[in-house]
Amino acid sequence: MVQSGSSPSRRTTIYDLAQIAGTSPSAVSAILNGTWRKRRISARLAEHVGRIAEEQGYAVNLQASLLRRDRSRIVGMIIPKYDNRYFGAIAEQFEARARERGLFPVITCTQRDPALEVEAAREMISYQAECLIATGATDPDRIAGVCAPAGVRSINLDLPGTAMPSVVSDNFEGARDLTLRILDRVERDFGGLAPLYFIGGRAQDHNTRERLRGFMAAHAARGLTVPSDRCIMHGYSATKTEAALAGIRVTEHGGFFVNSTIALEGVVRWIYTPPQSPGLFRFGCFDWDPFARFLPQNIGMMRQDVDAMLTAVFDLMDHPPAGAVRIQTPCIFEPVD
Repeated sequence: MVQSGSSPSRRTTIYDLAQIAGTSPSAVSAILNGTWRKRRISARLAEHVGRIAEEQGYAVNLQASLLRRDRSRIVGMIIPKYDNRYFGAIAEQFEARARERGLFPVITCTQRDPALEVEAAREMISYQAECLIATGATDPDRIAGVCAPAGVRSINLDLPGTAMPSVVSDNFEGARDLTLRILDRVERDFGGLAPLYFIGGRAQDHNTRERLRGFMAAHAARGLTVPSDRCIMHGYSATKTEAALAGIRVTEHGGFFVNSTIALEGVVRWIYTPPQSPGLFRFGCFDWDPFARFLPQNIGMMRQDVDAMLTAVFDLMDHPPAGAVRIQTPCIFEPVD
């Protein structure tokens, strides 16, 4: 214990540790609360203070204890949204699988904000996460650029990057299959064939681009050309989707490829807003929602295989590959009748 005239019953403070270590109390505080990397404090000093804290019987918190362990057993995940069954299922299964392996999962939502994604990555690093799963990240390579210098592995999930391994759905084949099913259903129910509308998503996103490519390939296979005004991509917001459709008046039968369950909410609002006639429409949705199956216009949904994707993620964690490999998992069509 501290010997400089102190009472044996007095608890050691950060000021005592600072005096022994020959550094400032604020540096000791940063080391013990895990923010020392942000302060640009050296790992050597951090280890020195952690060792002194242990010798002095200081009540060291989690961050200081991590300094003395070979592995933190912490794995991090960022996700873009909570209000989506797909990302909710990813978070829930990731947490369960991590705990089964004796790991401690830390999950945070970054709202598709690139700045928040980088901030979250830096926070995970300060907690000495062993691996970070960047789910649906807007700029996965930037996250990899933050993680790599700190010796933290990152894996991209849902959206791919070029610097680290990625696990994604086969969006092209899934979209092509779903589009063909919608076209067939429109032809069967209404006795005619016309180009569908592509609704939702962001044109710059990899997943939207691949789904649009599959959508176009399906139309080409049926000998159809899609007019540019039938591709309406205003993000994943239900409100923005409804507003984008507000100026459209469909007087003949129509079909929709809906690119997310969030956008689907906006489509359904529009379908049931006069003067639309709900009976004129059929749609299919890329992503799955158990309640949407009860909508009479729904012909089916393309579900991304979360179980297979996370199996691939944990396999990459256990057996790190050489290079930025990309693993594509097939999607599963869920019919509604």
